[in-house]
Amino acid sequence: MLASLVILSQDIHQVFGGVVPELASREHLRTIGPVVDRALAEAGIGATELDGIAVTAGPGLIGALLVGVMYGKGLAFGLGKPLIGVHHHEGHLFAPTLDHPGFAPPCVALLVSGGHTMLLDVPAWGRYRLLGETQDDAAGEAFDKVGSLLGLGYPAGAGIERLARKGTPGRFDFPRPMLRQGYAFSFSGLKTAVLRAVRGSDDLDRDRADLARDFQDAAIEVLVEKTARATLELGRTTAVLAGGVACNAALVEALRAKLGAAANVVVAEPRLNTDNAAMIAAAGAWRLANGERSGMELEPFDRGPLPGCAEVSIPA
Repeated sequence: MLASLVILSQDIHQVFGGVVPELASREHLRTIGPVVDRALAEAGIGATELDGIAVTAGPGLIGALLVGVMYGKGLAFGLGKPLIGVHHHEGHLFAPTLDHPGFAPPCVALLVSGGHTMLLDVPAWGRYRLLGETQDDAAGEAFDKVGSLLGLGYPAGAGIERLARKGTPGRFDFPRPMLRQGYAFSFSGLKTAVLRAVRGSDDLDRDRADLARDFQDAAIEVLVEKTARATLELGRTTAVLAGGVACNAALVEALRAKLGAAANVVVAEPRLNTDNAAMIAAAGAWRLANGERSGMELEPFDRGPLPGCAEVSIPA
């Protein structure tokens, strides 16, 4: 990785308590050109020295994806370089390779973010087995909604983690949804339980830290239990945490404690776990090296499975 820039637009979305698709698209359009120019300048290379152009094709907000794909097409065509569309989830899976150059599958991977929560078995790059995913809300979405209930603003993951450190565990008996049921996830019931506790509080200032602690403990227990169980049952010696929620140090520590010496836990640094161009470049470089090209017919998509991913039937 020669250079990676992340231009945050959270101030725009904080007013509304979440991402506004139209505003996100406009911000992408405003910043994409200057960001690419600055990244090239900081890397000390010219655009003609690039081997190819990797771009997120989906899934995600279609307007923002459209800006990136169209810009990537234009850049690839103008430079005469190959274009490769990258699946957003695969980008997250490749993020640890930027911090841990020796890392490679096989592994079990938990992809956990604001839009996605899925548990994957990864026998090799490009080969994925979906063990389970969320049946309703993603874990990151639950963190953001609970953060909003606690008055922490958007995005709320880091705020909940800081607040939880001050909380006393065990005051609120929040559910652990589907804890022992297969590898699927559900966070809507946990979110509702926090909502009821907040509404039932006669002193939210007094209870806020304890609410954050017990919510975080409940969410982490579910994520850790299923990831550790999959790692051990499948005989993998590496577990990967990826996606925005993998920035949560308590989650990383809990999984390492649960697995102990049985498996290594690999996670990228926080700046590479949130959405970024470097992880897309890493996945794109791998696919490019394997002879893949997308061509000018590449179109963005708002949803779609990982390429090379098969769903595994797991008993409840």
